[in-house]
Amino acid sequence: MTVDVVVDIAKATLWNIIITSAPVLLISLVVGLIISIFQTATSIQEQTLTFVPKILAIFLALMLLGGWMLDNMSGFMVQLWSDFSIYIG
Repeated sequence: MTVDVVVDIAKATLWNIIITSAPVLLISLVVGLIISIFQTATSIQEQTLTFVPKILAIFLALMLLGGWMLDNMSGFMVQLWSDFSIYIG
C-alpha cells in the first residue's frame, strides 16, 4: 500500500464526510440565521430561543435524510471493503 493510495482513501473519506454532513449543517445554519434575525428584529435576547428550533430542525432533517446518510456511509464502506484485496496486494 503506497502513500498515494492512503492519500486517496483519506481524500475520499473526507469528501464522504462533507457530503453526508452538509445537509444537516446547512439546515442548522439556516434555522440559526432565521432565529438570529428574529431576535434582532424583536430585541428578544433569550439564549434558549435558538437552541430549541435548531434541535427540532436537526431531528426533522435526520428523520428525513437519515436513510440517505446511512446509505451513503454504508456504500462507501462496502466500496472500501471490496477494494481491500487491492490495498494489501
